[in-house]
Amino acid sequence: MTSERFSSTTPEEREAAIESASMAIQRGGLVVLPTDTVYGLAADAFDPDAVAGLLAAKGRGREMPPPVLISNASTLDALARDVPAFARALVDAFWPGPLTLVCRQQTSLMWDLGDTRGTVAVRMPDHALALEILERTGPLAVSSANTTGLPAATDADRAEEMLGDRVDVIVDGGESPVGEASTIVDCTGPQGRVLRVGALSLEQLNEVLEPLGATLVEGGADA
Repeated sequence: MTSERFSSTTPEEREAAIESASMAIQRGGLVVLPTDTVYGLAADAFDPDAVAGLLAAKGRGREMPPPVLISNASTLDALARDVPAFARALVDAFWPGPLTLVCRQQTSLMWDLGDTRGTVAVRMPDHALALEILERTGPLAVSSANTTGLPAATDADRAEEMLGDRVDVIVDGGESPVGEASTIVDCTGPQGRVLRVGALSLEQLNEVLEPLGATLVEGGADA
């Protein structure tokens, strides 16, 4: 496969990039797109074949399902259920931005992101190009634009080196403004847990929650 690469420096180029990326997603293809954190590899979250293609392109199995990006915070409730109050406080403070929330997924969703154990990881990126694409496509399964084991791409050149022969469209939005992966918070239990510290620190998150009488802890499932 030979990917098409689109610049976004002029309004005309930007529109062509957004339209081409959106059309590729609707056809079940894979797209590399810029986000605020790092570049992402995107597929239609509701197309199981496209999601399987995303995992294959990265060299991942179903045991590592991709997060889902959305264009509006209100979409969280369409994808997740039983969202706790502390998670909503974090959304208010840090969305759009580098925060991914792992929630219990809505049981009515007809999709297959992999072995999610009934959860979904959701984020609203703080990047105008990504948001414009998401507004046209709806929720996207998006993982970092790299092959497993290599650092995530923070520009289109690096993404193309790793994934150029596996994707349909590459949208060049320049250097990633944050350049660091999002922080992941597990919101499925009574107390939130930070599964991965990224662009947001545990201290930044707890600064928002402590006035509400809540705090996050750091650590995996056994913490």
